[in-house]
Amino acid sequence: MDSKGVSEDWLSVWIGLLIFVLALGALGGADVLGWVVTTGVWTDLSKALNPVSKAYSALGGVGALIATYVALLVAMTAGAAALKADLKRFALGFTAVFWIAYLSWIAGSYANFAVTTPADMQRFGINWSLKLTNEGGFILALVAGLVIGNFFPGFAAWMKEAVRPELYIKTAIVLLGGFLGITAATQPVLAKSVLFRGLAAIIEAYLIYWAVVYFVARKWFGFSREWSAPLASGISICGVSAAIATGGAIRARPIVPIMVASLVVIFAVVELLILPFAANAFLSHEPMVAGAWMGLAVKTDGAAVASGAIAESLILATNAAEGVNYVKGWILGTTATVKIFIDIFIGIWAFILAYIWTNHIEVRAAGDKAKIGEIWERFPKFILGYVLTFLVVLVLAYGAQPQTAAKIRAAMGEANTFRVIFFIMTF
Repeated sequence: MDSKGVSEDWLSVWIGLLIFVLALGALGGADVLGWVVTTGVWTDLSKALNPVSKAYSALGGVGALIATYVALLVAMTAGAAALKADLKRFALGFTAVFWIAYLSWIAGSYANFAVTTPADMQRFGINWSLKLTNEGGFILALVAGLVIGNFFPGFAAWMKEAVRPELYIKTAIVLLGGFLGITAATQPVLAKSVLFRGLAAIIEAYLIYWAVVYFVARKWFGFSREWSAPLASGISICGVSAAIATGGAIRARPIVPIMVASLVVIFAVVELLILPFAANAFLSHEPMVAGAWMGLAVKTDGAAVASGAIAESLILATNAAEGVNYVKGWILGTTATVKIFIDIFIGIWAFILAYIWTNHIEVRAAGDKAKIGEIWERFPKFILGYVLTFLVVLVLAYGAQPQTAAKIRAAMGEANTFRVIFFIMTF
């Protein structure tokens, strides 16, 4: 580890894999993570929280919530030490982030927000509902984040050390790999559909959108090559990462990728607020298309996956009210897969651009040519964790006996509970 500490990219891999490995302990009869808190739809707050495993029922809902907070505080503070962060400020800030996020999740699970069917409304004794599913908590967390950021800047600054949405979302994506692995093993047709959309996204982002944006920037707006290339990558590929990688690849002045990345972040926030609702309005009966759209259109990793989560909650609720129940997790899985497939090629694309720039546009000395090692340097490392968890679970679950498959599903259910918590903290 250097003086700057590990990167958030690598840290997300280690934290995600730690949770994943502990969850797999259930296969050997060791329910290591069964104490993590889960929230159900509620009208009686005392019944809202429970440990995810019945083996820890004696802990109670509040006990499970406190245990989850303490465990994550210890793990994330250790991670903050690896990042060379201010540990005291991080621990205090993380405490605020966790409780604001999880209280938003609890509120979003209130029956009048979350119930989607007439039968459930009758069961809970209510006569109206916003029909957001319990994932409406994502929307409440987003609103809470916007309110704090805009109206309480002092409090936001105090929390800043622990406000690390990219770390949280990347850790969640590593865990998402295991969840999608078990669903892919049991529903291969849907899995093929998701993978196809991921492959299509590569062609769209790199071979179509990039060329179009670059042409428009050069021809219609008169931008220089130095500005047009990072702008094309930022808009068409993966926002901040792609803009910075492209700026480095073509040796642009530092201000160029910084400005482009700033614009991308601003527009990602706007997209997060608008596009999930547009997806529900226009694509509620094409859920996989809606998920792929979030992955392609929203440019930062965190905002894209958050948009997928919100879009999924809205679309599932809309269809449930019409008597159609789509499988939960596949819209979000499509968003994440599309974004990941695009991310995988950032390093390769940066290398290609570096080669073109140094050999054909701004010819430099031989020692200054693009090097193959740049592909690894710019590769988003958290994708390795996602692929590993996906493949491990797919291999374990594919063709497994029903009893073994049930244990794997339960293990991934516990890991998935942590994934949800990391998702909430992203907002």
